[in-house]
Amino acid sequence: MPVAKPQALTCFKAYDIRGRLGPELNEGIARRIGRAFAEVLGARRVVLGRDCRASSEILAAAAAEGLMEAGVEVLDLGLSGTEEMYFATSHLGADGGITVTASHNPMEWNGMKMVRAGSAPIGAESGLAAIRALAENGAFAPARAGGRITPAGNTRAAYVERVLSFVDLAALKPLRILVNAGNGAAGPTFDALAEELAAKGSPLVFERLHHEPDGRFPNGIPNPLLPENQPVTARAVVAAGADFGVAWDGDFDRCFLFDHTGAFIPGEYVVGLLSEAFLAKEPGAKIVHDPRVIWNTADVVARAGGRAIASRTGHAFLKQALRDTGAVYGGEMSAHHYFRDFMCCDSGMIPWLLVAELISRRGLPLAEILAERRAAFPSSGEINFRVADVAAAVARVEVAFAAAASDRDETDGLSLAFPDWRFNLRASNTEPLLRLNVETRGDAGLVRRMVARIAALIG
Repeated sequence: MPVAKPQALTCFKAYDIRGRLGPELNEGIARRIGRAFAEVLGARRVVLGRDCRASSEILAAAAAEGLMEAGVEVLDLGLSGTEEMYFATSHLGADGGITVTASHNPMEWNGMKMVRAGSAPIGAESGLAAIRALAENGAFAPARAGGRITPAGNTRAAYVERVLSFVDLAALKPLRILVNAGNGAAGPTFDALAEELAAKGSPLVFERLHHEPDGRFPNGIPNPLLPENQPVTARAVVAAGADFGVAWDGDFDRCFLFDHTGAFIPGEYVVGLLSEAFLAKEPGAKIVHDPRVIWNTADVVARAGGRAIASRTGHAFLKQALRDTGAVYGGEMSAHHYFRDFMCCDSGMIPWLLVAELISRRGLPLAEILAERRAAFPSSGEINFRVADVAAAVARVEVAFAAAASDRDETDGLSLAFPDWRFNLRASNTEPLLRLNVETRGDAGLVRRMVARIAALIG
């Protein structure tokens, strides 16, 4: 690789790499990132995967060139999910891993998710800033011999076994499950799981929707968190007579759940469900959660005899919290779920399996299991406000409420609690947005009133 000229790279974000194709992210930039990744980590073997976008194959090839310039053996996963990269990095004893993916971002975007040895997260302080600096200044060490691409081998079979180890297959009852891959990367991996489930005698039956990977996304970008994208899965669940539905984002490190009526299950209640599932398996365990909506999770964990621990929002923080505390599980309301026995990484396949096991054990529909929790702790869901001056807007809300608060927490943004309600207000890491969450103790009307009052203050 010739000596690269300095170049400011705006595709580096707080936790990963994301940018618009062209000036922000192109083959040359991907090559720089691959080279810098190898040099900063001192890597000799790196796992490389990609999602199904046409640009992902091109960018992955460029990143591989940069890695090989640094003498790296690139262990190629091909089309795969981000969590398969996490698994393969540890399973193969590699020095790091990269998935080229834009996940749920629009067509004109792409990006990379990266880990170091042991599938440990790479944040700004643990290598990402250094990778960015080297990729920008281009002061690479002399090229090294020995770089090559080799197939990663059949790591998917080992991955399937690890994922299935989280559930007691004998406890599963006959359930019909609607799965929507959104034409992303999930389809082939799900099929491998379903095939092994059938081989082991599982009574689960699946209905597939938008299952084939197609980087053109003929049915829309796979982002089930958007309300406008949820009806297609909801209708399919009802039409199939399914017990519940699952929809994934593009690289399937997140999954989203729907009950048998087609109702979307907000992520904060899924965190409570999975906390219950793990505490039944491991009494007294620690559970990590993000600080946005916490009362339902805290109540579930306390009732089950566990210990709830709050962490800053973001995958690097949740993963590190699991590593630091030994917590069995960590969850974010944004549908990222992290598992101690899955390298403390997130998975979009483990959660729905655990929910199937929980439904089987409880003998109740998912809607009925959740009805009590949603009534006990209503929440607003995350509401975004685009504002010119984020700090000024937060200050107005703080002045209005802080003096009367019974508890104040600044783990992530501003959280103020009162006897019967609570809110979290935090700035986006990447946009001029304020994100608001309100929760109450059994009063849905209070949720609406407090959202309206805070919204008026934000302006």
